[in-house]
Amino acid sequence: MDRSSPARSRRFAPAVALAATAALTLAGCSSGSGGKKADEEGGSGASAGKADTPSMTVALVTHQAPGDTFWDIVRKGAEAAAAKDNVKLVYSADPNAGNQANLVQNAIDQDVDGIAVTLAKPDALKNVVAKAQQAGIPVVGLNSGLSDWKQLGLLEFFGQDETVAGEAFGKRLNEVGAKKAVCVVQEQGNIGLTQRCDGLKQTFDGSVENLYVNGTDMPSVQSTITAKLRQDSAIDHVVTLGAPFALTAVQSVAEAGSDAEVATFDLNKQLTGAIQKGDIEFAVDQQPYLQGYLAVDGLWLYRNNGNYSGGGEQPVLTGPAFVDKSNVDAVAEFAAKGTR
Repeated sequence: MDRSSPARSRRFAPAVALAATAALTLAGCSSGSGGKKADEEGGSGASAGKADTPSMTVALVTHQAPGDTFWDIVRKGAEAAAAKDNVKLVYSADPNAGNQANLVQNAIDQDVDGIAVTLAKPDALKNVVAKAQQAGIPVVGLNSGLSDWKQLGLLEFFGQDETVAGEAFGKRLNEVGAKKAVCVVQEQGNIGLTQRCDGLKQTFDGSVENLYVNGTDMPSVQSTITAKLRQDSAIDHVVTLGAPFALTAVQSVAEAGSDAEVATFDLNKQLTGAIQKGDIEFAVDQQPYLQGYLAVDGLWLYRNNGNYSGGGEQPVLTGPAFVDKSNVDAVAEFAAKGTR
């Protein structure tokens, strides 16, 4: 990929001064779903400093489903970077890949200075990503799309290798003596979720079956898991692919009268509490706050310095890391702040 193409270079002239200044008004953050200004740090006017570079607009477009709190953490990280970098952040999301592509097109039409996008269904987004690049708008990836970001010509990618995370999860199941697991998939066709379950199957010595649920309907998720546990009492582990689904699975285990343990990918404040209580055995943390923060900061660095992390060849990995009773207390402090 040619990073010095005329279309790109017209937007990204050499940087002006990069010195940080103190106590400026934080940049606003808007979205079609009720965006809000980034919270000021400290409240007394003091902060870690804010860039005095010219304001720029970044669109963050994700595949967030309604009610999925994981993305609140991603967004909070993006807002923190936007506040620091004098960036106006425009957030939008849709779990439907076609609609998500339309949101990226909207960002192109608004002539934003950079786009950060998730690639849960990369085939549906490749054409509109190419349009952004043709318009001279740099695009970075985050969270989903590690297998496709380079092929699509993105500058950078921030996230975890979902296959590696799944493989690590399978090994952890072996360590705790699991024999039969069900992997609960809340969104069919999401490549990252598929890679998690596939990776688990590669290393898990027991048997595992995928269980597909409608992730936008939590009562349906609960009833589907409950029914599966009642049908097969040999299941000793329910593996979920997101924190809200893990908490729902705990209810399903109780409702079914099952002895199965629940383990999951991803964290939130409620989940760390559930680990502390012993309701959740362990979780894999991919640090979503860091993904949002680095995606916005990466676009700022590219515009003002010409920097790109990983040299444009390697992703910036934010996980996986395991959280269980042995280390959850240290993590819980930050989860309570919405940063883990």
